[in-house]
Amino acid sequence: MNRRRFLGQASCSAVSAIPVLNTLLNLRLAGSVANAAPPVPGEYRALVCLFLSGGNDSFNMLSPYSGPSPTHANSRAEYESARGNLALPLAGLHQIHPLNTPGRTFGVHPSMPKLAARFEAGDAAFVANVGTLIERVSNRTEVNNASKHLPLGLYSHSDQIEQWQTSVPQSRSGIGWGGRMMDLIKDINPSQLVSMNISVDGSNVFQSGVTGAEYAVKPSTSATAGGAQALLGYAENYSSTSPRLNAASNGVDSMLARQYDHLLQKTFQQKRRDAQEAYAIYHEATAGTLPGNVKFRLVADEVPGTDPNRLGQQLHQVAKAIMGRSAMGALRQTFFVNLGGWDHHSNTIAAQQGMLKDVDDAIGAFWDQLVLLGIQDQVTLFTGSDFGRTLTSNDRGSDHAWGGNHFIMGGSVDGKKIFGQYPSLALNPSSSIELNPLDTGRGRMIPTTSCDEYFGELALWLGVPPSSLHLVLPNVGNFFTPGATGPLGFFG
Repeated sequence: MNRRRFLGQASCSAVSAIPVLNTLLNLRLAGSVANAAPPVPGEYRALVCLFLSGGNDSFNMLSPYSGPSPTHANSRAEYESARGNLALPLAGLHQIHPLNTPGRTFGVHPSMPKLAARFEAGDAAFVANVGTLIERVSNRTEVNNASKHLPLGLYSHSDQIEQWQTSVPQSRSGIGWGGRMMDLIKDINPSQLVSMNISVDGSNVFQSGVTGAEYAVKPSTSATAGGAQALLGYAENYSSTSPRLNAASNGVDSMLARQYDHLLQKTFQQKRRDAQEAYAIYHEATAGTLPGNVKFRLVADEVPGTDPNRLGQQLHQVAKAIMGRSAMGALRQTFFVNLGGWDHHSNTIAAQQGMLKDVDDAIGAFWDQLVLLGIQDQVTLFTGSDFGRTLTSNDRGSDHAWGGNHFIMGGSVDGKKIFGQYPSLALNPSSSIELNPLDTGRGRMIPTTSCDEYFGELALWLGVPPSSLHLVLPNVGNFFTPGATGPLGFFG
């Protein structure tokens, strides 16, 4: 007898009794879902959040190549002056030619040829100088005088990571904007047992909602290892060769088959049954082999002379989950992957060289896999990070700052463009005439694009109704009025 069928029959009489945690919010969510236009039958969309924990030095990931800036006739010379010993040589950069920056070209980091190629092919774009904001801030005087509301714990890792994942910079919260999206639109998915939000890096704030949280799975450590983790010592099907395993499994089945009258016990029991069912569904959905022979560097020497790529292992598992979307009953999904180690107060140039290569290799393999799956137009990958870093050097590396540059990749992206305002990189002197109102000191750039604008575009594409966007991004009205198109336009 199949254990899943047995447990399903045992739980038929059990009524889910999850308490309403916030009645007002849930009523508003219900009304918003009722007003949402249903997707085209079978239409699938997924967002993949690639978080670079530690604060990526993104003005070396995307730097000026040629043409004038708002404050200098030669943007490249201005960059080199500001960055000092952190400036990258022009010769090694991958020159890109954005369609919407007439007279200017930019350089992608030498370690990222695949990203540059995707940009030039129109499958990727950059979003410039993004950061956490409560309201628009125009100059360093407003910062120094605190005449504008500023994010809590500005320049703090823990605070800024949380705020990037909640988009609520004025207060601390355990509910993320990805979780609020799930609260709003998860009923689009025919099945709810495997969460709409899947993490390949454990628990995170971004995907935590009022009505649920992420479904955490393991990265792929080989073509078949990783994914959902089974209950230790439990087998779904009875074994003819292991009496001990059968006895342990029977014990678990007996526990899960019990019925309770107490509300808390009943709810907890249902959660345990659902967890077992979710494991079985995810495991079966991802059991197949991905098409082609794409190299994610899952193990050492998969590509000769290389170590495993931690991000490649995560994105391989994301690709398997996308391949198994129909078996999971998913029309909308979010995925969370994370690569830490970007807090480069020293050794910035050398450390970034290797780490950005890992990012480039992983997203290149992921793109190739999406193409083989025929799903590249329905998946969008985007980056986040704690903050940008100082343009000036501390003699060894760069320090915590504010605004930074990010990229998005997907077949639906209006690619080969830089969205938002790439700032002047002029440094303000410590006294006398201000050269660059965005520089608060040492090249800490005030963001010209808010996280709400960046995330709002993504949320609308995934299916959040414009009228409900304020439930996902509470500060969104401080930056734009939600409509049928996004604030930045990177989905056309």
